[in-house]
Amino acid sequence: MPPRKTIVAPSILACDFSRLGTEIARATGGGADWIHCDVMDGHFVDNISFGPAIVEAASRSTHLPLDVHLMIDRPDLYVPRFSRVASSITCHVEAPHDVSRTLQAIRDAGCLAGLAISPPTPLEKIRPHWGQFDLLLVMTVNPGYGGQPFLPEMLEKVRLAAEWRERENQDFHIEVDGGITVDTAAPSVEAGASVLVAGTSVFKAGDAAAEIAAIRAVG
Repeated sequence: MPPRKTIVAPSILACDFSRLGTEIARATGGGADWIHCDVMDGHFVDNISFGPAIVEAASRSTHLPLDVHLMIDRPDLYVPRFSRVASSITCHVEAPHDVSRTLQAIRDAGCLAGLAISPPTPLEKIRPHWGQFDLLLVMTVNPGYGGQPFLPEMLEKVRLAAEWRERENQDFHIEVDGGITVDTAAPSVEAGASVLVAGTSVFKAGDAAAEIAAIRAVG
């Protein structure tokens, strides 16, 4: 399989929400590839972030694909509310829903289907859904809050997923989300990741364009 382009997807969870449009425009103008939207419901994770209205507002501030990450219970019920503006929608393998049906519903809606896995969950949990997703999101922090330190032990999951993908001739992105900086991007790409979700490191940077370029350069 040929090498994949490194995709940088700044997460708006770390942006200044009082200036949402300006912040997204800054990331877009700074060379981002996707805009990542972390949706949290206060049930699946112990935090509440935002819902469909904010994602729809984000879509009006950029031409970039919106990468929607549903850290919520029953993501199957919410796919139609996000698919109108999202390019990719990711659900968690640990959430209470029929994972296969949700992934198919995402694809049927015309979006890339993503499957996310949290740090405590063994990678084998995704095996029943092999071939059903276009993107595998490996959480490199415990889901729920931005700004957490990167968990380097999660790189083994990335390596194993990349090995499975190569050995079984599958075609999907491997995305890492949590604690991504210039320093952690390099080992993530080396392990097999091609989509890097960078929140705090981009939106708290004085020069978002330089930060995005530096993260992408490691790939």
